[in-house]
Order: sequence, then structure tokens, then C-alpha cells
Amino acid sequence: MKFHKLYMNGEYTDSDSTETIDVINPSTEETISRIYSGTKEDVDKAVQAAVEAQKKWEKTTSIERGKWVKQLGEKIAENRELFILALVEEQGKSYRLAEAEVDTAIDYFAYMSEWARRIEGEIVPSDRPNENILIYRKPIGVIGGIVPWNFPVFILARKVATALVTGCTIVLKPSQQTPNTAALFTKLVHEAGLPKGVYNYVTGKGSTIGKALASHPCIAMITMTGSVEAGVKVMEAAAQNITKVNLELGGKAPAIVTKHANLDLAVEKIKESRITNAGQACTNAERVYVHEDVKDEFIEKLTTAMKETSLGNPLQKKEAEMGPLISEERLKEVDGMVNEAVNSGALLQTGGNRLDESGFFYEPTLITNATHDMDIMKQEIFGPVLPIATFQTLDEAIDLANDSEYGLSSSIYTENVHEVMRAANELKYGETFVNRENFEAIQGYHAGMRKSGLGGADGKHGVEDFLATHVVYMEYNDNQQ
Repeated sequence: MKFHKLYMNGEYTDSDSTETIDVINPSTEETISRIYSGTKEDVDKAVQAAVEAQKKWEKTTSIERGKWVKQLGEKIAENRELFILALVEEQGKSYRLAEAEVDTAIDYFAYMSEWARRIEGEIVPSDRPNENILIYRKPIGVIGGIVPWNFPVFILARKVATALVTGCTIVLKPSQQTPNTAALFTKLVHEAGLPKGVYNYVTGKGSTIGKALASHPCIAMITMTGSVEAGVKVMEAAAQNITKVNLELGGKAPAIVTKHANLDLAVEKIKESRITNAGQACTNAERVYVHEDVKDEFIEKLTTAMKETSLGNPLQKKEAEMGPLISEERLKEVDGMVNEAVNSGALLQTGGNRLDESGFFYEPTLITNATHDMDIMKQEIFGPVLPIATFQTLDEAIDLANDSEYGLSSSIYTENVHEVMRAANELKYGETFVNRENFEAIQGYHAGMRKSGLGGADGKHGVEDFLATHVVYMEYNDNQQ
């Protein structure tokens, strides 16, 4: 069985603790590896290594840093199949989606490497004669990166590639449920010979490692992807040192289907958005508002589509559209939300059961007759369950969609350009997808409103979050000969 050590200052090392954590394959419930349950002292050592490395790394030319980022992406590409299989095994992701995630991570390193020559400052006019005002964009410093279990390869790329190209060093904490892909990446970092301390890897519980990172006085920014509850704890810990936070948290993405929608397209894309990663994605369509005039046809088509979903262990059934949930705990939470909704008057169209076999498999589930005040329409499900409510006017649909404590993703399905423009102007979300599945582009900007987070990732604006502003006021004497 694999056992993953910590990695800091360019070397593999043991933890100060002898406590370990088992990593479980959610398709089989078998233990596939073990990691250290690290300590605050481990974090201190990793951060100190990053602090020392930062001094040289930020002085390394940006083009040289870009070459390192590109090389790491190429190394993932060389080991593509290993990453895919490790991802499927530890997370239960479908084989097709694992391929897409690994390929996107490869693209992300390549894309971020190109920012080496694009980070720019400014010169602005001064109110004084004989003075120039220069605005520099400099590395913010040591990054604490907390990666979730649902997209462990892609989000690792999102945090590591951006940190490195901007001149920051990083201490990375993978999820205790999916550390194997991060361990594989760490092996590639070591083999590549990245300067010591630029990248560090510490495993353990969020309550220990995450808190120690967020509260550490030498961390310049903590970037975390995870739940709202975890985000609150990170903010509380970061507040001790007024540390900058970059948080991508939960979502409750509404999908609006108007009477002008292409219903076949809406069914295809909403299903895809819902069952992707067994519903365990913060951007997934989490609730549907369908116009009363087309509700019967839409529900009939979507019910059929959900019933036809292929489930199975992705390592044994590569064609499976959907694998298991990540854990027994997640499965029980999803099942509990479904039962509560049905007990409150919602109707079960299909699904609603755990599969009678090993693994944490839950049937794709469609719920109708849901009302907006039900918990299943307000709280994040994070499973393959989709509740449907109806509306009469677009005003009503937009109001219902916006009535949420979350504000990450949203979508609308319509062939009417006027409805599209209204949605674009009036939906209070960081992203709105029109007539397509919910998944962002690496050159865009992935950010939310309200409890869905602070800051963002991807593209130009994602790079800016890893940079600090330094303004220099330069007076000069024009009488010099």
C-alpha cells in the first residue's frame, strides 16, 4: 500500500506526528493509501522553507518562472494516464471526466506559463512637476493553497501554476480524501528539480493544517476551494494577521428554462451539468425553474434522460457516465435531503436510492413539485439530485433565482435574445451560462458573490489576485547637467 510522506524544502520528510489517515476508494470502499495527519509544526517548517525560497524565486526572471510552469505541465502530460487512473481511483470520477480534468490541468499550466511576459505595471500622471508615479505589480509572497476533493488535479493546477508564474512560493494542502494525485504531482516536482522550497506539500486534516496555514503570520494569501463552513473557519483564522483570503466556496446554481427554450438542448445540458462528478461540483445546476407552459414536456424528457444514466465503478466501466459519491457521510447527507423534500410534499420522479452494492453510489434523482422555500431548493445538495419548481413570468424566475445566499453560477435556456439579455443584466451571479452546461474557461474569471466566496481564479483577473501593488513616487531634478 502506498504511503505518502510530506515534502518541504525540496526533500521528502516524515511528520512530527505518527498519526495517519486512510485514503478510501469510494467505488469499492477499500483503503488504497495512507498519509500523515500532519501537525502545526509541520506547517511551520514548510512555511519557513517557502519564506526562504521566496527571496530568490521572486528575483528569478518571469520568463524563467514561466519555463518552470510550462515544464511541470509537460510532465503531467507525460504521465497523463497515471494521473487519470489515480484520479478515478481516489475520487470515483468517471473516466471521461477524469480525462477532461487532467487535460484541463495540463492546459492550465501551459496557459499560465504564457503570463510570464504579460504581468504589467503602470505609469500614471503626477500632480507635481518633475515627478513620475510608477505602479509595480509584485509577487504577494508565500501562498497557502488548500485543494478540495472534488477536482483535486485541476484546482491544484489553478493554485500552483498561478502562484509560481507570479513569483510566489506555495505550501499546498491536498484534501485528506484525495491526496494521491497531489503526491504524484509532488514526485514530478522533485524529479524536475524545482528550486528547493518553492513548492511544499503537507497532508492532514483541515482543522489542523488548514487552520495552521490560514493563521500563519508568514502566509501572504490563503487560497481555498471548499465549503462555506470551511471558508468561514479560514477567514476567522486569517483575520488574526489580516491575511488576504481567496475563497471559492459553495453554490446553488439556478437553471431557468423558459417557454422559448430548446427543450431537448436544455434536457441534455442540465442533465450533464447535474450528473457531472455525481453532482459534486459547486457550479453544477442545483435547482431548475421551468415555465409552466412547458413543464410537463420538460419533466418527461428529463426524467427519461436521468433514468438512462449509466453508473458504475469507472475503473471497471470506462463508459459509465457517473461514479460514486466521495464518502458514506456524503451519501447519507444527500439521501437525507431527498427524504426531507419528499416528506415536505415534493414528488420523486426517478431515483432516490442508494445502489445495493459496495461503494457510495446514489441513483440520479429528479424531484418535482418542489417549492422555493424547501431546503432542497435553498441548501447545496452536492449530489446527483435535481429539484424542479415552476414559474409564470421571467420576472418571477429571476427573483427566485436571485433569492439565495449563494452567488457562484447560474444558467438560462431560451432562444429569445431579449430573455438572454435580461438574465445577463439581472442575475446576481459570478457566472451565467446560456444554453450550455455549467463549466468555466481557464481564460475567463471564476468568481462568486455572497457566500460563494471572495476573489476569484483564472484569466487576467485570477493572476492579479496573486500580485501586490507597490507604488513608487519618483521626483527628479531637471536642472542636472
